Amino acid sequence: ISQNLTEKLAERGLQLLTKVRKNMKQKVLDAFDKVLLRKRAIVESVIDQLKNISNIEHSRHRSVFNFMVNILAGLAAYALKPKKPSLNIEKT
Repeated sequence: ISQNLTEKLAERGLQLLTKVRKNMKQKVLDAFDKVLLRKRAIVESVIDQLKNISNIEHSRHRSVFNFMVNILAGLAAYALKPKKPSLNIEKT
């Protein structure tokens, strides 16, 4: 990503992690960030399950209350799922 975008995100306290491509400069990542990049597929599958299986998806809500009810219902359905993928990360 561009240096300008990196600085704008840093001002907001955000950091965007991406894999290094051929045309990118190498950057130093700490061990935890490297583990998260390796576990990216699991993170994406959890997001996919939240969107598709738990029916959390973009829809038009007429009020903030209805939006929150939709999100909470989807998260509750996901929490009650018997088998969920896990990252198994131990931060030292």
